[in-house]
Amino acid sequence: MEKLDIYDANGEFIGTEERNIVHSKGLWHKTVHCWLYDKSGKVFFQKRNDRGTLYTTSSGHVSAGESITEAFQREIKEEIGLTLDASDATFVAVVPFKMDRVKEDGSIFKDRAFANVYVDLYEGDYHDFKMDPEEVSGLVLVKAKDALELFQKENGTIKGQEITLNNEIIEREIDFQEFLVNEGETALEKYGDVLRKVIELTE
Repeated sequence: MEKLDIYDANGEFIGTEERNIVHSKGLWHKTVHCWLYDKSGKVFFQKRNDRGTLYTTSSGHVSAGESITEAFQREIKEEIGLTLDASDATFVAVVPFKMDRVKEDGSIFKDRAFANVYVDLYEGDYHDFKMDPEEVSGLVLVKAKDALELFQKENGTIKGQEITLNNEIIEREIDFQEFLVNEGETALEKYGDVLRKVIELTE
């Protein structure tokens, strides 16, 4: 069973615990949100396999004893099949995340995470992605500026490219409704800092 480092509400380390207990008790832990962008200012959103919504390039828990950089590299490798050196990834923010949801068996899944958000420049070929179909059903590439404007309006479409599991590249319109936004959040709050950071780094 995977173990996670756990923290108090102030982010102070207090020990380790099994992942299922972390979520049954609602213990604070760390996650990593990995974002890739290219030099033209486009951002890679993962098309999630479970709901088909667009989210971080990859993301996941930081295992016990693991550094943020190690977790970034592992999640990118596991979900989209790239071997990257994330030592030069740019820090965006640490975002406390708190949400409870009822599972199918009636139990409560309690999420209390410090999301460590980083962006990293990707200069490789789009055909190099080897996505895990258990996790990912594709990637969507959009200009950070266009996405920021879309999230400010909260409706409409923008031009983008979808990279399929077979690494085909399809030009299409990306609708605002495709982006993952949880209840009580806005797309601008959820993704704005990342998009602004990419714009800053590429202009």
